[in-house]
Amino acid sequence: MPGVSNRNTISHRELRNNSGEILRAVADGASFVITNHGLAVAVLAPIAAPVYGGLSVQRADRSRQMRELEPAEGRPDETTAESLNVLRGEG
Repeated sequence: MPGVSNRNTISHRELRNNSGEILRAVADGASFVITNHGLAVAVLAPIAAPVYGGLSVQRADRSRQMRELEPAEGRPDETTAESLNVLRGEG
């Protein structure tokens, strides 16, 4: 592949300048160690399985309306600012 070294280690500059070629190589199964100022900082490798492979899409359950939901526990008279102060340990 022109512009991309045959080594599996490439500099951040080489990645920037040849990103299209490098990403095509990764899509074909290649992996690269990316260096920054000579130090290995990342690995660029193909995804083993689709990230969203185990997920499915389904319609929302509209059997309950918002007005039918029970109020959250806590003080109903507490403002958002007061709740945040409690969570931060300031109140």
